[in-house]
Amino acid sequence: MHDLKKLRESPEYIKDVLARRGVSNPWKDWNDCDGPFDLERFFRLQNEELSLLREVESLRTRKNQIAAEFGKLKMAKEDTTALAEEVENLKVNLVDKEAKLAPLNAIMEAAALRIPNRLDDSVPFGKSEADNPLVREVGTKSLFDFTPKAHWEIGERLGILDFAAAAKLSGSRFSVLKSDGARLERALISFMLDVHVREHQFVEVLAPYLVNPKSLQGTGQLPKFREEVFKLAQDDLYLIPTAEVTVTNLHRDDLLEEKDLPLKYVSYSACFRREAGSYGKDTKGLIRNHQFNKVEMVYFTTPERSFADLETLTNEAEAILRKLNVPYRVISLCSGDTGFSSAKTYDLEVWMPGENRWREISSCSCFTDFQARRMNIKYKNAQGKKELVHTLNGSGLAVGRLFAAILENFQLKDGSVSVPQPLLTYMGKDKITI
Repeated sequence: MHDLKKLRESPEYIKDVLARRGVSNPWKDWNDCDGPFDLERFFRLQNEELSLLREVESLRTRKNQIAAEFGKLKMAKEDTTALAEEVENLKVNLVDKEAKLAPLNAIMEAAALRIPNRLDDSVPFGKSEADNPLVREVGTKSLFDFTPKAHWEIGERLGILDFAAAAKLSGSRFSVLKSDGARLERALISFMLDVHVREHQFVEVLAPYLVNPKSLQGTGQLPKFREEVFKLAQDDLYLIPTAEVTVTNLHRDDLLEEKDLPLKYVSYSACFRREAGSYGKDTKGLIRNHQFNKVEMVYFTTPERSFADLETLTNEAEAILRKLNVPYRVISLCSGDTGFSSAKTYDLEVWMPGENRWREISSCSCFTDFQARRMNIKYKNAQGKKELVHTLNGSGLAVGRLFAAILENFQLKDGSVSVPQPLLTYMGKDKITI
């Protein structure tokens, strides 16, 4: 969320935020009680709000002045009738103005929640993922003396993936992992957590999968992405789309100490997403399921070091792929492809030889103070001043997609799959066979 004072006082700031993203109307999918919303209406209501706010502040100031004058006249035993009449009229006027201001405040706050974060100056301009520049490519693509298969073919032949059973239980876009498939999923989760805790000094967290609306609003999923999350209406709780939600909200309304920053947390969780708008895409396999597992990394840091920490965070996600010897590349997201809450994002993509394409496996983002303002997360600097922290997060990594990448990159001609060396102790075998 943006500084409301800045939004009120600087229309040019809002125009700059939207222009950087090529967005003309961040409210195109939202109607309030009075109809559709656009930039012109935002500025008009903003002026009304600011005018009313100034009137209310003026009336409150005068009310305080009258209280002081009233006391002086009382002590001097002078007539206070005129002041008493003025204060009664002032009270009526103040109630009227505050009553008009309250719904305006609510509308403007709801509107402000839908304005995306300001992109960092280093974010390249572009309209879509086609404009995302390559930062680096790491590893060598495997050469096969046979035609490599897609992970769902490999998994079903080995009896470790069962999509038919999942469909019977839950419908499409779910999966059942069996035998060495379940073991591989568990091995990947344990391996990634161990690397991040032991080598990267993250604190491990295991948090609830159900959260209240305030938690989702804090990280930016609500109200913008309401259609993409699963809601338990009876309890007014939501299934988390990522552990970013729970872990970042751990410090909601907290005052941290600068000496403790950066705070680094890592969390495994199941994740739940409707994948709204993706129907017809990636219907096979593990790429775009409604339920999947992920290991998430979260930073709380200072404004001075947040973008340097983004480079560190990205490298920590890359470390998993380097250890497993899975070919990958790093992409810098352009202005038209950067997420709503992010100021800058790197995507990690793994090579999938069975599909003959790159697949995203992690997004590492710096949110500046956008989330912290929504959640009121501050720190006390060396001078004792309270400031908003900067938050970052990144997948470290998406487990199902890494599972798929291993099946495709380590498949053998006889249909079996070689187990990457770092996973041997977790798997207890060096090959997955029928």
